[in-house]
Amino acid sequence: MTTERRRFIATAGGVVAATAASSMVNAPNVIAQPKVQWRMSTAFTAVFDIHQGAAQRLAKVVEETSGGRFRIEVFPGEQIMPSFECFAAASQGTIEAFMGSPQYWKDREPALEWFGTIPFGMNCEGMAAWYYQGDGLKLWEEAYAAFNLVPRPGLWDAPQMAGWFRRKINTIGDYKGLRMRIPNLGGKVVTRAGGTTVLTPGSGIYAALERGMIDASEWVGPHDDMKLGLHNTARYYYYPGWHEPGTINEFGFNKKAYEALPIDLKRTLDHAAATVQVYGRTDFHTKNAIALGRLKEEFKSKVEVLQLPVPVLRELKKLSAEVVRDESEKTPMARKVHASFTKFQALVGPWDHVAEGAYHQFVSG
Repeated sequence: MTTERRRFIATAGGVVAATAASSMVNAPNVIAQPKVQWRMSTAFTAVFDIHQGAAQRLAKVVEETSGGRFRIEVFPGEQIMPSFECFAAASQGTIEAFMGSPQYWKDREPALEWFGTIPFGMNCEGMAAWYYQGDGLKLWEEAYAAFNLVPRPGLWDAPQMAGWFRRKINTIGDYKGLRMRIPNLGGKVVTRAGGTTVLTPGSGIYAALERGMIDASEWVGPHDDMKLGLHNTARYYYYPGWHEPGTINEFGFNKKAYEALPIDLKRTLDHAAATVQVYGRTDFHTKNAIALGRLKEEFKSKVEVLQLPVPVLRELKKLSAEVVRDESEKTPMARKVHASFTKFQALVGPWDHVAEGAYHQFVSG
């Protein structure tokens, strides 16, 4: 073997050995990626399969796309804390995340209702466009910064139904004396129409309607309503859900915990929330279509699915404009959010009418 060949082999061997040694030294830095473990509590009990399914999907997408570096343990409402304490718990850092509805926290800041939905507001597509193409999400983040939270749009559970009624609604005058379970801005509209609003929790609606303690109740849509058995309590099931036309639920993240995430996990979480919107929306759409079919076939002798008369809707819209305007004057943030929402609805409304309004009216006729 020549001297040059021996020198080459010795040099190459040294390089390989050095590379192997270097790899062994650096291996722990490559393999030992930091892992993040969060807890999320929702405002919904386990019976709400669509809502809980959305929260579970967020956790699944986050874990899978992060290669197991980021895990979120999801708890339904009432499991580790009362349902409506999740907002405060995430704000204080007791948990890192929650899922709920902006409408639930309106007493903390009236502006939050706009981020959930308002009577005769935008549909789901309009709401999504406002968040991502307008300044809706920026304003939402501004409003939630006061609570040490970062919001993200979640599951859409809209459009909804106007509710279950024990007697027919023919004119706006039929709301006078009506005792109806309907919260938030929609409830204030019913009150202006002469009705009385009752804030019955979801679990108590069936008994209240069956016993005649209330005359009517809104809830969500056919799927969730049937799970509560509401089709066995009142005959008349009205649409459209004028009070909640574009209802969206939310994910809220503790601001300190969110900002501590590396940038790739922040984007993983953001895009997982957007994924939930798509899957959750299609889940809601399909299950309600199936449930509506059941109501019209299996329960056609007990249930009438009816549209609210157009004159009634016109009157409700007038009253809604008054209620929304009054609510928007309560805080500077509410005024700012209302102005943005109104301007964006005026932008997309004509396109909705041209692009889909006439088409849907035609194909359903």
